[in-house]
Amino acid sequence: MSTTPSLPRRKPGASGRTFEMQEPDPAAPGRALRARAAEGWERFVRRADIGARQEAGGAGGGDTAP
Repeated sequence: MSTTPSLPRRKPGASGRTFEMQEPDPAAPGRALRARAAEGWERFVRRADIGARQEAGGAGGGDTAP
């Protein structure tokens, strides 16, 4: 049995603090545009990596013509 008193239970949001979304600067891209850009960049990097492997003679994605 524990001799340490139990801690009080925490309730979510009980601190009284609220989080407010900050408005982006007028020239800043929106969240949706940033998400699309990140996805596009990931695709670009993957394609560049596959292209580099194919040029080096490695196993490619199978997109090469016979």
